[in-house]
Amino acid sequence: MPATLACAGYRLALDRPRLMGVVNLSSDSFSGDGCAGDSSRAIERGLRLVEEGADILDLGAESSRPGASPVSAEVELSRLLPVLEGLLPCGVPISVDTAKPEVMRAAGAAGAAMINDIQALEAPGAMAAAASATAALCLMHMQGTPATMQRQPYYRDVVQEVFDYLSRRVAAALAAGVARERLVVDPGFGFGKTLAHNLLLLRHLDRFVALGVPLLVGISRKSMLGAITGRPVGERLAASVAAAILAAQRGAAILRVHDVAATRDALKVLDAVNMEDK
Repeated sequence: MPATLACAGYRLALDRPRLMGVVNLSSDSFSGDGCAGDSSRAIERGLRLVEEGADILDLGAESSRPGASPVSAEVELSRLLPVLEGLLPCGVPISVDTAKPEVMRAAGAAGAAMINDIQALEAPGAMAAAASATAALCLMHMQGTPATMQRQPYYRDVVQEVFDYLSRRVAAALAAGVARERLVVDPGFGFGKTLAHNLLLLRHLDRFVALGVPLLVGISRKSMLGAITGRPVGERLAASVAAAILAAQRGAAILRVHDVAATRDALKVLDAVNMEDK
């Protein structure tokens, strides 16, 4: 696996798990923290996450929660670009969560350092748009679409099927001329998976290290944690931190989280324990 992730003008060292802070710009975020139409509040949140220790910020202007309806590229860009421009001086790479080639191009031109695509660059024109830039690229697995993905998802072997899919998408990106040091994969917790599927993926997460690119994991506040604990989305901090630590122990290089400070503290404890073993 590359020792660093090439993110346009940044080189992100992967010597320890890195934290990706979530900044939701949609109007119907599952976690209840969407900032659609309030760029100042979104920029303030992003800056606060950097102060808490975020190594990357992830801006998402279109909801991908189960049952979500798509929005136009124009709406997405109107939410995204003011916040992206406002956060560029913050000192960390800015990721843009989008599946639209036109948004990828505009975000890249505006300074985005990563494209985080829940469709793994499968939309027509997406691979070409991403390959022609220098931003890092996150390829995620999803069964179905946000509108349909939780309608009876089915796998014969969820770990192998997600692994095989991501392997194919990495190969496609490499064939399109994308350097391996720009690639990240995400198994897509909660994206077309039942609780049992999600738990199997987390249990066997270390298998994905064999793909030879950094592994990004986003479990923070998700419904799988609510199903396990019985707690609503606003009360899943402890479960989110626990899931993040389990992912880090199984090889996750980047943790996409809402609660940066708490996760950072937990990672410090994990690192201290691991240092004692060396």
